[in-house]
Amino acid sequence: MKSIMAIAIAIVISGTAFITTAAAEGPHDAAIKGRQAMFQTYSFNVGILGDMAKGKIEYDAALAAELAANLNAAANFGQSAMWPAGSDSETEGNLKNRALPVIWSTFPAIVEKADALKSASAVLAEQAGQGLDALQGAMGDVGASCKACHDDYRAKRR
Repeated sequence: MKSIMAIAIAIVISGTAFITTAAAEGPHDAAIKGRQAMFQTYSFNVGILGDMAKGKIEYDAALAAELAANLNAAANFGQSAMWPAGSDSETEGNLKNRALPVIWSTFPAIVEKADALKSASAVLAEQAGQGLDALQGAMGDVGASCKACHDDYRAKRR
């Protein structure tokens, strides 16, 4: 009898945990997680490249070329599935994210900003492994393209 009771309690607890987890997940969680992973990929690669450009870590041509190629590849990901309407930071039930709703009402402008990152990362991919001066020269446009999007379409940290 004790084992049946223990099994029943385990089933109730498991079922409750499943229901709670399912309810906590919103319809756009996968899309939000996907784009956050993409932005983390940007940040990881730009962070190391920026540290090289600023002299915080030693310049390594092979690593710089690799990181710049990674950034360029990520900047060229197809993103349409990552940006469903209602996956912004102000829609109730979304995972914590910082996308402002204005993204969906200014679609042509956001594409221009994405294209600026694609162009800047392509130049960076060509230049990063060609020496510290070349890396430094190409980093400015990458940073400017990131900042332009952040300024207009990303909410401040809460």
